[in-house]
Amino acid sequence: MNREAWSAVAETAKIAVEDPRSLVPGAPDLEPIVKTEDLWKVYRSGALDVPALRGVAMEVLPGEFVAIMGPSGCGKSTLLHVIGGLAQATRGRVLLDGNDLSEMTDAGRTKLRRHKVGFVFQRFNLLPTLDARGNIAIAQHIHGDGFDPHRFDVVTHMLGLAGRLRHRPAELSGGEQQRVAIARAIINEPKILLADEPTGNLDTKNSESVLHMLRQLNQQLGQTTILITHNPEAAAFAHRVLHMRDGQIVDSIPAD
Repeated sequence: MNREAWSAVAETAKIAVEDPRSLVPGAPDLEPIVKTEDLWKVYRSGALDVPALRGVAMEVLPGEFVAIMGPSGCGKSTLLHVIGGLAQATRGRVLLDGNDLSEMTDAGRTKLRRHKVGFVFQRFNLLPTLDARGNIAIAQHIHGDGFDPHRFDVVTHMLGLAGRLRHRPAELSGGEQQRVAIARAIINEPKILLADEPTGNLDTKNSESVLHMLRQLNQQLGQTTILITHNPEAAAFAHRVLHMRDGQIVDSIPAD
């Protein structure tokens, strides 16, 4: 996104982006930004093979906000890790923005993650010796394009962090720490944001705040987002909910 576009977001950004398929003419024909085909992930436990994913097939369109729900142990987090290139599938394919992860080396997947994927986890994973500003800015330096002060200002103002940037993680509330983690995840304009139980360590008030911010990012920036959750109230923030059970997607329905 260029400087003018970021400025427009900062000044206006009042129009909500609904499900992309309802807004974009011909959207059902859009190429998915995420696609999995017959995706399996099998772990070895002693003499046993334990499948965590069993032939998962799914698609996510650019600009969609998709929630994946299911009980603990159903394979939600494993699916997210495979989609994001943190784990390699046992068989099957993951296409991420047109890139086939199954054909890439570890170094190639690392580079892809750095430039196209943002991660938010239940644990904030902030560096305790850096203040909020440093925890966000370091992601820009790792990305390789250097520090962009304009984009930094837009993101931190959008997430309500402008007045907390000189505070270290221990001086921030849980909700503030998670907002710093979200800012760090999106500061480099990833094609897709993967959020794994991002409200799991937060109270009700802070959970709602973080979920509203994820939806705001999707609405105002068109940020493609996949949210892993076991909470129906969190899933309701998405356009669409995929239900998982025993390593498979068993249903896909519009969120209420």
